[in-house]
Amino acid sequence: MRIEIDDKSGFCFGVVRAITEAERALGSGSTVYSLGDIVHNRIEVQRLEQLGLRTVTHADMPRLAGCRLFIRAHGEPPTTYAAARELGIEVIDATCPVVARLQRRVKEAHERMLPTGGQVVILGKRGHAEVVGLTGQVPDPTIVVERAEDLSLIDFARPVYFLSQTTQSIALFEELGAEMRRRAADPDQVYIDDTICRQVSNREQHLTEFSGRFDAVVFVCGRKSSNGKVLSEVCRRANPRTHVVEEASEIEPEWFDGIASVGICGATSTPKWLMQEVADAIGNLNEKLKMKN
Repeated sequence: MRIEIDDKSGFCFGVVRAITEAERALGSGSTVYSLGDIVHNRIEVQRLEQLGLRTVTHADMPRLAGCRLFIRAHGEPPTTYAAARELGIEVIDATCPVVARLQRRVKEAHERMLPTGGQVVILGKRGHAEVVGLTGQVPDPTIVVERAEDLSLIDFARPVYFLSQTTQSIALFEELGAEMRRRAADPDQVYIDDTICRQVSNREQHLTEFSGRFDAVVFVCGRKSSNGKVLSEVCRRANPRTHVVEEASEIEPEWFDGIASVGICGATSTPKWLMQEVADAIGNLNEKLKMKN
């Protein structure tokens, strides 16, 4: 059985930068507190916890005076930084530059809509850390939509400024943007600002081609990964024999009955070493099968 790991899968630039910053901070030997999971991958979080990283919530901040607080790649609203200053917490800011730029765009969008009574709309997953940071950039409400059914939240008699969470699907963003213009009283008053990260979105076409080359695909990602859900579905559409796992122990031998080739790929929050562990586990299954036969 041929096993191949996708060389374009794994950590995106923003996650690599955040992990590197965390490892550098942990190198001093003292504890670093991450505001939320540093990456949506349980196995990688556990690795960093062994180095001294501790995951906390906003509710924990009052007891962290004098400590170091890590802001992950997803970013945070201004209120978080203000609270840290008041509490005497040292902030290590690893917000992805692409996300930071989008945060500025959200503020600019609100400024543009204010004189016209318009609305700012973001395509994103409600409750996702990046989306919470985006909607928290200004006190004015921002409408979050996840699918076409959510467009009922928008008043199409008023102007609309439409942006996206960085890891959303380009196809969905374009579909919803076109539908907004179709429903709008004045289509020219719907401003579409594509803020999807191309390092992430370009993986969709690549994974479609990659998945189609194999008899079966194993997609490796954390349960909490929004990007993982999107990309694993891309793989499944291209190859119905796509299996999603968080770690090697979840692999089922029967997935590979009659299979001659397997592709291993993952989300932007999936470390390369974890995909290698999955590939090695499948390889071991293959060796056992050969010995049995």
